Amino acid sequence: MTTANEDEIVVGVDGSAGSAAALRWALGEARASGRTVTALRAWTFDPLADLESAVSRSADEIAARYQHELDEAVAQARAGGQPGAPVRTGTVDGAPGPALVRASAGAAMLVLGSHGHSRVLRMLVGSVSEYCLRQSRCPVVIVPARTAEEREPLPEEEAAPAYFPGPLL
Repeated sequence: MTTANEDEIVVGVDGSAGSAAALRWALGEARASGRTVTALRAWTFDPLADLESAVSRSADEIAARYQHELDEAVAQARAGGQPGAPVRTGTVDGAPGPALVRASAGAAMLVLGSHGHSRVLRMLVGSVSEYCLRQSRCPVVIVPARTAEEREPLPEEEAAPAYFPGPLL
């Protein structure tokens, strides 16, 4: 995958709820700004460190499965009311943070979900979002798993009861 150009919004998609929200946000932003979304799935083939790689027949098999999952995530996001923005998809080889930073070097922005799949891994080696925030050459947008529109409405503001201090001693 080559680096994106300044008319593209690069979004990292890993199948998590956060990345699905990031993809929906990126599609809405692209539609409003006239940009193209480039949805990417970063991955590595390391049979010694990754059980998924160890049980797969080849790196090509994993890449094809990730591409299929990515295409499904884009179709699902578009079905959720975000049609209209042009989308390119692809997988990039490498650790997610560095791969996404490289791919988004010339992009208008990089969009990520606030939490990916592995909290244990994040505790051990740091988060992809943190890496991208520190290393990216373009603006980075971090989208929570549930956007403000998807959360329950805020309660109506109620007047707090008046406070009357007790007797002073």
